[in-house]
Amino acid sequence: MERLAFSCYVFTPGGRLLLTMRGHAKRTWRGVWTNTCHGHPAPGEPVPEAVVRTLRAELGLTTPVPELVLPASRYRAVTEGGVAEDAVTPVYRVVTDARPTPDPLEVGDFEWVDWADFVYAVTTNEVSVPPWCRLQVAELAALGDDPTQWPALDTETVLGLAG
Repeated sequence: MERLAFSCYVFTPGGRLLLTMRGHAKRTWRGVWTNTCHGHPAPGEPVPEAVVRTLRAELGLTTPVPELVLPASRYRAVTEGGVAEDAVTPVYRVVTDARPTPDPLEVGDFEWVDWADFVYAVTTNEVSVPPWCRLQVAELAALGDDPTQWPALDTETVLGLAG
């Protein structure tokens, strides 16, 4: 059964990506490098509010309103432990110069990386990332080289984003 998830990519105004390592207590893809955050909205929770909640809880970031850049990325995967995931995943961007203060249960490590370098590392398999991240990187790279300039979509006009 397809579930609603979300992904967020946080960038500096200069276009560096906040790359995170999933915490070792996570249910899936423990200790794997990935986009800034990925999660699921609570029932009835608007997805942008879930993104803000997750960024605050996992990374200590109080951010501007996230901007929707991909309305319906989808992935299907089975984890090493046999957990099957099938999700529609709107993708958001946040641009901020705030410094993260990660919750160590949620985030094993983090670093700021050049977006083009990350795209190259993912597409050449130099870095192992979760399936949603691999698919999204390809979709996001198609939006242009400067992630701070990707066109944002109006979430009010995109259907199916309520939890």
